[in-house]
Amino acid sequence: METQATCLRDRLLIRLLFHLGCRVSEVLALRVQDIDFTEGTITILHLKSRLRLSCPNCRTSLGRRHLFCPRCGAAVTEVNSFQHDHRRVRTLPIDRSTLAMLEDHLAAQASGGADGRIFMFNRHRAWQIVRDCGRRAGLPDLRNPETGRRRGISPHRLRDAFSVRAMKMDDSGDGLRLLQEHLGHASFNTTAKYRKIAGEEHRRWYDRLWITDVSDQRDGPAR
Repeated sequence: METQATCLRDRLLIRLLFHLGCRVSEVLALRVQDIDFTEGTITILHLKSRLRLSCPNCRTSLGRRHLFCPRCGAAVTEVNSFQHDHRRVRTLPIDRSTLAMLEDHLAAQASGGADGRIFMFNRHRAWQIVRDCGRRAGLPDLRNPETGRRRGISPHRLRDAFSVRAMKMDDSGDGLRLLQEHLGHASFNTTAKYRKIAGEEHRRWYDRLWITDVSDQRDGPAR
């Protein structure tokens, strides 16, 4: 898919999404000063805004679908709300080939864009680049195994592909822990879903149920 990109900038975008498994917002926010070419690392800043809702009577936390307060029982007609910004920073290793592409890209555009940003376009343009390269590569739409819904190639699908690849290489407890840290997941359950997608435990379990019958048939009827 990377080879279908029409310029170095687009190749670099796809490579960072797939080789690092970053969110598209994280890649687009990268600045020159976030890259350590000596150590071979990239610092990722993830800023996520969360809306907190609470009951105006007793200040109990509420979910978006609550019709009644779980504590005081009051009907939820209006709520108190405030926005909470959750800021996390993580440092990721990066392979030398991708670092070389970064160096070439930065040399071509002198010193980066405004505030040292590496990419000077928005999420919509990033989505278009990934979609168009996927189509030129002949990649089919992906089907969600749980819902059956079909989805085209997108930046987040590249993050998923990275995660599935990592799970196929190492689905041990340490592998899951390292993947959780690398992806920046606050919850282990979010990372564990990739083990279900990547693994073939269900197939192996099912096949083992009938391995005795297959052996019996191969050996012929007992005498």
